[in-house]
Amino acid sequence: MIDFIAPELSDKPWVDDLLRRADYRGCEYNFTNLFVWKDAYRHELARIDSFLLAHLCGGLGCSYLYPAGSGDVRPIILALKEEAGRRGQPLRLVCLTPRQMEELDRLFPGKFIYEADRDGYDYLYEIDRLADLPGKKLHNKRNHISRFLDNNPSWVYEEITPESLPECLEMDKEWYRRSMIREGAAEERDLGDEGRALRLAMAHYHELGLEGGLIRVYGEVVAFTMGDVLSSDTFDVHFEKAYGELQGAYALINREFARWVRARHPGIKYLNREDDMGVEGLRKAKESYYPDLMVEKHSAVWRED
Repeated sequence: MIDFIAPELSDKPWVDDLLRRADYRGCEYNFTNLFVWKDAYRHELARIDSFLLAHLCGGLGCSYLYPAGSGDVRPIILALKEEAGRRGQPLRLVCLTPRQMEELDRLFPGKFIYEADRDGYDYLYEIDRLADLPGKKLHNKRNHISRFLDNNPSWVYEEITPESLPECLEMDKEWYRRSMIREGAAEERDLGDEGRALRLAMAHYHELGLEGGLIRVYGEVVAFTMGDVLSSDTFDVHFEKAYGELQGAYALINREFARWVRARHPGIKYLNREDDMGVEGLRKAKESYYPDLMVEKHSAVWRED
């Protein structure tokens, strides 16, 4: 039996060590996401040899992430199959990239049935493009930012500090209030899980190694964002909020944070802005920046004979 446990802050060092060995670009392979979304997805973690195992329950049912670490993964997959059987579940692996699917098919030819999860694909952008917004394709983004700068000459960008974290939390509450007035129940359904994840991230901001920035207009926080390093060349943006009625606010916080990350982490090549969850408006917004890479994700279910 595999000894799975709910993630705690004390698990971060060993989890980070195994994630560094795997060096995956998918946003699931990040301690912050495993920790702050643990209630929404009932995350449980375990270690076998040099591999991190994660059990979660989501839209597809209860599943496992593809093991992250180094070494021979075949016995780890077999151990997960045995564990799933003890739970009375099929062995379902989720968030597999094409490379992981190839490895799985090589180790267990014909044993898995695969299905793409388009709503879970991560959007990756070259950090220089988001920081500089060059070319015709991003002309509209530059225009939105120019409009914001013209309308809000008092704006400033700041790094998030312990003193400004409560201001960001208050801004988020106001953002949701305005969103619910505008969108109604459709927006309210999303408040619970994301709100809890964001509050947990803010409560343990420094212990999680999070970094972020905010924009003020006349001293008031009108936008903020935060994330942390995901892999050797990728930074994960976990949360981003701006008042939608301020034209260009989202484009500006996106650009300014990209510039800040580039200066702080010169080895970073990509920003992972995570998935769109199948939400049409969110997909349109992410596609409007023309992603340079997509982290394609699939599920794999063991084919019982």
